[in-house]
Amino acid sequence: MLAHVIDRFAPQVDTLALNANGDPSRFASFGLPVIGDELKGFLGPLAGLLTGMRWAERSQGTDLIATVPGDTPFIPADLLTRLFDDLGQAEMAIARSHGGLHPIVGVWRVSLADDLARWLRDQSKRGISDWIKTRDCRLVDFDGCKFDPFFNINTPEDLLTATHRAGGSAGSDAVAHTSI
Repeated sequence: MLAHVIDRFAPQVDTLALNANGDPSRFASFGLPVIGDELKGFLGPLAGLLTGMRWAERSQGTDLIATVPGDTPFIPADLLTRLFDDLGQAEMAIARSHGGLHPIVGVWRVSLADDLARWLRDQSKRGISDWIKTRDCRLVDFDGCKFDPFFNINTPEDLLTATHRAGGSAGSDAVAHTSI
């Protein structure tokens, strides 16, 4: 599944890295940097986003990053073009489809890192949707598909649904949630 995400996302970015906690060697076959959360305690997607921002700022010198979850194999080939087109001067652009917000599918200004770190220090504030509401965010609609292009796979049933949509057969590989 992660290979599908990488195949769809890699052509849209200059540099690709995986955010994953635990043993990074399990991703060695992808040949990508694997960066674990800077904040300990498995704090969720926002900790991965913060880690990605800090890594991109230090190692890439960029002011923007893009993120997608590793369990979303149907991301659009024009995802980043559309997100960048709508970003303008906003702090972030987030995907929305079929009435649902996909808060980890987005483009983010790295300058948000300090604010995000402060947000994460408050243990009552760990929800990504809550943090997004406090920022200047553009929502970008992706409703032109028959099914949700941000369908994520969390269960064996989800895998079967995705396999049918893709017109193939279900494999046995499974990958934990991983932000790219």
